[in-house]
Amino acid sequence: MSALTWAVAAVVTDDTGRVLLCRQGRGERRYALPGGRLRPAESPVRAALRDIRAETGWEIELDDLVGVYHLAAPGTATTPAGRAGPLPDVLVHVFRARVAGVRPAADPPPGCRLSWHPPTALPEAVTPLTRAAVDDASAGRSGVLRDVPWAPGPVDVAPPPAARAAGEGWSGVGQPPEQRGEVVDPSLRP
Repeated sequence: MSALTWAVAAVVTDDTGRVLLCRQGRGERRYALPGGRLRPAESPVRAALRDIRAETGWEIELDDLVGVYHLAAPGTATTPAGRAGPLPDVLVHVFRARVAGVRPAADPPPGCRLSWHPPTALPEAVTPLTRAAVDDASAGRSGVLRDVPWAPGPVDVAPPPAARAAGEGWSGVGQPPEQRGEVVDPSLRP
């Protein structure tokens, strides 16, 4: 195990059961659960409440802990050029949460594009942690302890729905619907 970083995230849902995702930056970035890193002497609960409000503008209510997910750092052979050393291992406390209110309490900072998605129809480009945590939360699991692999490339593409149901793998580079030229249902936007 390399250096260790502690982080938090939440599967935040609205009244209709949609999941709030954040897409950082531009280009082939993946969608992820809102969250962030713990500060020194900060509890995971406080960090989740603070980071999610700061990242999304939404006040949330935490329901329970979906689980603790371990992201093992990739080997030094896959360390990106320009990095001073290997990436740290990350332990992420993922909570099940819901929005408190009908509108965000504040505007999200620039750089995070928020969108709402049905848990059964996540965008193709999501992080492996996001896919695993949403699947676990949707199945009603709590107290999950899971290792999640780092994705080898810039995106983690979901298999087609029929292949996911059959447990088959699928690979390729995906793009969010709006980049594929598809019309995005306005109700999926925050």
